[in-house]
Amino acid sequence: MKFVMKGKIKVLLLDMNDTFMFGGDRFGPEEDYSVHFRSLGGKLDANLVNELINSVYDDLLEKYPDPEYRESFPSLEYAFEELSGNTSLELKEMEHLVNTFAHHELGKVPQEYSETIRLLSEQYYIGLVADIWSPKNLWIDEFERAGILDCFDILLFSSDSGIVKPSRKLFMNALEQLGVEPEDVLVVGDSPRRDLGGALAAGLECVLVGGKTHPDAHGTASDFLEFSNSIL
Repeated sequence: MKFVMKGKIKVLLLDMNDTFMFGGDRFGPEEDYSVHFRSLGGKLDANLVNELINSVYDDLLEKYPDPEYRESFPSLEYAFEELSGNTSLELKEMEHLVNTFAHHELGKVPQEYSETIRLLSEQYYIGLVADIWSPKNLWIDEFERAGILDCFDILLFSSDSGIVKPSRKLFMNALEQLGVEPEDVLVVGDSPRRDLGGALAAGLECVLVGGKTHPDAHGTASDFLEFSNSIL
């Protein structure tokens, strides 16, 4: 598969979850979050920990597609404070809750994907535009583990700004920080609503990977590896 590029693409703006990172978002009633919470030194009751994290996840999941929160998405700390009710959370316990949530939100970058990103970084500028609800610390650590942190010229995580896709602002911020024009950039992601929608709003072309299709996409590929092989 070959993609027809209009002009010379200089920058690839990558989505992350289900694009080149997998196995994250381990949430649900079957999860016992208290195991990781306890490993951090947390002291809250296990049932309370599980109830709080499930409640925060459900609340943010409902807000996530709502345009009202697109550019004012709540931080995890705020969500825990709002949903903890009469429970007074000490600062350290709040930190443990946030870190536990992040541990379950985090995925892994498979070796084949990290090797591909490194190859791409030799030919293109690489940027990240990713939605995460937790602070970015664990993702930076995972990028370092996978050997790809230095491949990225810019990293934009939604939790840094409270702006989530498909807001055009994340993409426009990337263009501004990289100093490039829309015609220089190709967005690569798996979500028609978030990745394609945000890209189109910012005047960018987008390739969908992972089996999703849309008539407004510049192209589609079965996965990020197939797309990357077509432009390397």
